[in-house]
Amino acid sequence: MSEIGILHPGDMGVAIAASAIHNGHHAYWASEGRSEQTRQRAEEHYLIDVGSLQELCKRCSIVLSVIPPSAAEEVAEQVSAQGFKGTYADFNAISPQRAQRIGRRLEAHGITFVDGGIVGPPPWQPKTTWLCLSGSASGVIASCFASGPVQTEILSDRAGDASALKMCYGAYTKGLTALIAGVLGTAENLGVRDSLMRRWADDGSGLDKSAARRVTRSADRAWRWVGEMEEIAATFEQAGMPPGFHMAAGDIYERLSQFKDQPAPDTDALLDALEAPAARG
Repeated sequence: MSEIGILHPGDMGVAIAASAIHNGHHAYWASEGRSEQTRQRAEEHYLIDVGSLQELCKRCSIVLSVIPPSAAEEVAEQVSAQGFKGTYADFNAISPQRAQRIGRRLEAHGITFVDGGIVGPPPWQPKTTWLCLSGSASGVIASCFASGPVQTEILSDRAGDASALKMCYGAYTKGLTALIAGVLGTAENLGVRDSLMRRWADDGSGLDKSAARRVTRSADRAWRWVGEMEEIAATFEQAGMPPGFHMAAGDIYERLSQFKDQPAPDTDALLDALEAPAARG
């Protein structure tokens, strides 16, 4: 049994923590500076509150980072500053070069680093979510989830490989959703959306019925995907591929970020959001 700290229990993080608890481990979190919504989520799923990051780093031998990609490096530095000397696993949607940079910094301070990439939704059901791992201590993290519902795969001993896979997978799945959103917005603004629906109905793709539904179903998470698209673009550029498509996808998701934590919008609200660029914070 391991003492595992979760940074921070959002929708995905709390599901990962619940899977570790299902495997017989203790899962901890630090409530200092977190929202009431996060507190309620953590309590509902039996995470143990230790108050501060300092206490969490003292108590736990494993720390899992499941946060927006823009904060990945800052949070890793905060953990390092607490004198933590255990195993730190970064499960964030970041580029492989960013994962490697975090790993080098942590290992220079005596912390064991594991690179992770989550493929799929929050793992409340079996056989829906894969945790891909890379780095020499990947087996330590995989053992925390041996009994499901998270399925694990160790890719290699090289940090960055798990993040690379996550970036490639998300490049297609979330990139396609952004492309569909862009097509719908363009067709609406040019006055041909009804005609486009007829062509989609005729070609057998089913997009006349599924396109808007696919985008609206994801709208409440669009704010989280802006940073992920930027990380994917950086990954493409590092690999010698053009980054522009996913930078544009990030702009699409920025326009939809107003639906954060909201019910799925109807098609008219979706199209209104796509029409006007949102200012980046």
